[in-house]
Amino acid sequence: MNRTIITGLLALAAGMLSLMAQQKGMVKGAKSQGESDAVMALMQQANANNPDGVIKAADDLTTKYSDTNFKEIALYLEATAYQRKHDVEKAQIYAERVLDMNPKHYNAELLIGEILATTTRENDLDKEEKLTRAEKLLNDSIANVQAATKPNPQLTDAQWDEGKKQLTAEAHNDLGLVALDRKKYDAAITEFKTAQEMDPQPAYQVRLASALQSAGKNEEAIAICDKLLADPNLHPMIKNVAENVKKAATAASAAKK
Repeated sequence: MNRTIITGLLALAAGMLSLMAQQKGMVKGAKSQGESDAVMALMQQANANNPDGVIKAADDLTTKYSDTNFKEIALYLEATAYQRKHDVEKAQIYAERVLDMNPKHYNAELLIGEILATTTRENDLDKEEKLTRAEKLLNDSIANVQAATKPNPQLTDAQWDEGKKQLTAEAHNDLGLVALDRKKYDAAITEFKTAQEMDPQPAYQVRLASALQSAGKNEEAIAICDKLLADPNLHPMIKNVAENVKKAATAASAAKK
């Protein structure tokens, strides 16, 4: 996923950039100097991309100033901080709190949908329940971001359009993962194709190749892998997946001859 871009452009734009407008040394919207300082501390940690610092600053803000106007963004930033620390349980907990406050928070919907899509296991007794919720959240995320107005006037229309496109692509990628969990390979292919057409990330492309190979479309899978492997700067993890998919597709293709 491209959470850095999504967080920087969409989540921060949803509130943090507007905090830069200050009145008499205080963050606009803060009710006291202490709250203003706590908000600024959170901003600084988020801009420094420091997950532990974000978690502490968000906790400090929401604990000391429980009625703060910035609770929603603090909770969301805390959720993404836990996600970057690979603590998906706490990430989901804080994202759920965001949705309790704002049921149309497309970033929180995307985060929870992705967690459910990537952590649901074949033998989970509630597998279908989790995947059904993930699917709904991801589709709601797409609908809500398309319906949303530009969250901050400092964003250009082009930046906002690009941000919406990236978030939508990420949601389609995650819908592809949901389809893979259900072994619905044709549906997964459709979702991954949509994702990589909107945002041609190698991660989306290699997942498309994997879905194609699983569906028996080996030549198409090999063609995508060859294109990816021709890039000398391809990320090692994606390279490894592409090599394995190509190997499996080549073997399956040879077995049919």
